[in-house]
Amino acid sequence: MNAVAAVRSHALSTVTFRRLAVAAAIALYAIVVSGATVRLTSSGLACDSWPGCESGSFFPASSHHGFVEFGNRFVSLFPIALTLAVWLGGRRTPGLPAWVPWLAAATFVGTIAQAPLGLLTIRSGLNPLMVMSHFLLALVVLAGGIAVAVEARRVEMGVERPLVPLRVRRGALIVVGAALALVVTGTLVTAAGPHPGSADVDRLGNLVHAVEIHVRATAVFGIGLLLLVASLYRRRMTLPGTFGIALALLATVLAQMAVGETQWRTRLPWGLVLVHVSLAAAVWALTVLLVYLLWRPARGRLRERTRLSE
Repeated sequence: MNAVAAVRSHALSTVTFRRLAVAAAIALYAIVVSGATVRLTSSGLACDSWPGCESGSFFPASSHHGFVEFGNRFVSLFPIALTLAVWLGGRRTPGLPAWVPWLAAATFVGTIAQAPLGLLTIRSGLNPLMVMSHFLLALVVLAGGIAVAVEARRVEMGVERPLVPLRVRRGALIVVGAALALVVTGTLVTAAGPHPGSADVDRLGNLVHAVEIHVRATAVFGIGLLLLVASLYRRRMTLPGTFGIALALLATVLAQMAVGETQWRTRLPWGLVLVHVSLAAAVWALTVLLVYLLWRPARGRLRERTRLSE
């Protein structure tokens, strides 16, 4: 709360705002992993009250499932506080585009909205569609946090004309669309699998059919990503940072595929599924970061002064 008070009373330097924005993006990723832990450990219904855990007791009394669920609620305080600080700080940071504080505000509102949505999810008995909505909203908010962080870096370092042709940037939009399809189909797999969130929750659909759809989405995303990486490889000298992110994304996708194959062959142990979900969130975050940087690059060490043909 001290950070929020400081933001209210003082203008922020671009460095401070960038640090706040990056911290908020990291916290938004952490809450995705924390929420997945709740579901995969069957702790989704361990707390029957809100904001406290149990009737007559704010904290969980005994069950380790209660501590997992309540721990997730505690972790959620960090992205709420940080996105609020980023929103208020964006209004007091010179040089930001006028729309960035509005995006920061939307990110904060989306983060706050997770609380009542989480309550409705519990009240619905962990209805699979509600759980999926809860997870997907977290990914949308994460994308907003990443965009604000990139804009903070742009203001700190300066801005430049895009360094890649328009056709490449449009192709990148297809890749981010395929990434969205990838995570949505992944939620269908989880909803149909053996970890719906609690022992009393029914599965959604057929696991084999859901996996088949997810594999197809993975193939589409993988092909699109390979084409994008190949295009960026030709420009790696003028885009060293962006190309490095593309390679990191490719490595993360390969790791996720390896974990996915292993978890399927070992009958989906929850620990491996958690690693898979964490990697999926990382794939989404890196994809959003890569595509956003292609459209809104920040000035790096190497500068391209030649106008590229569109």
